[in-house]
Amino acid sequence: MSRWRGPADKANRNGRPKGIPNKNTNEVRKAYQNLVEMNLENMSIWIQQVAAESPEKAFDLMIKLSEFVLPKLQRTELTGQNGEDLFKDMRFEFGPSVEERLNEFIEVEPEDE
Repeated sequence: MSRWRGPADKANRNGRPKGIPNKNTNEVRKAYQNLVEMNLENMSIWIQQVAAESPEKAFDLMIKLSEFVLPKLQRTELTGQNGEDLFKDMRFEFGPSVEERLNEFIEVEPEDE
């Protein structure tokens, strides 16, 4: 990092406050937003053209574009008091186990005709 060479009273010793975007970044975002807003109709046409050849690719484009509009959700972890696992005593039962079903199958003898 370079040393401040301007007047001492103009130096920002604390730096840019957290959450305040860089001026250039802000300008680029505004320009990009303007570009997108001016081409919404064209974007619909372009996606339709892509979809005519490859629906999968068009869907992928839609997903990628949505990342600029919809906020990404952060993964959350549920814990109890003192970080204790809330699900440690939880059991899921979906019917008989594979072993039980095999035992039932083996016990059934085929009927002789």
